[in-house]
Amino acid sequence: MSKLIIVESPAKARTIKKFLAGEYDVKASMGHVRDLPKSQLGVDVDRGFLPKYVSIKGKGNVIKDLKAAAQKAKTILFATGAS
Repeated sequence: MSKLIIVESPAKARTIKKFLAGEYDVKASMGHVRDLPKSQLGVDVDRGFLPKYVSIKGKGNVIKDLKAAAQKAKTILFATGAS
């Protein structure tokens, strides 16, 4: 099993891959893949304000790819950027 690192952009993924040994798999999420729904309240008030997320249209293949990579990984790291 490998370690998976998920970053937002493909350019970041390529750069990080150059620095890490072969035991890391680096994937790009191509930005956000889920969001709160626009047509309804984004939280479930009755369940402690649990957020309700929906997949962003057009991100189906990215989500499928990330899920497949996550199934194979022993450890998953999210490399978020601070702005």
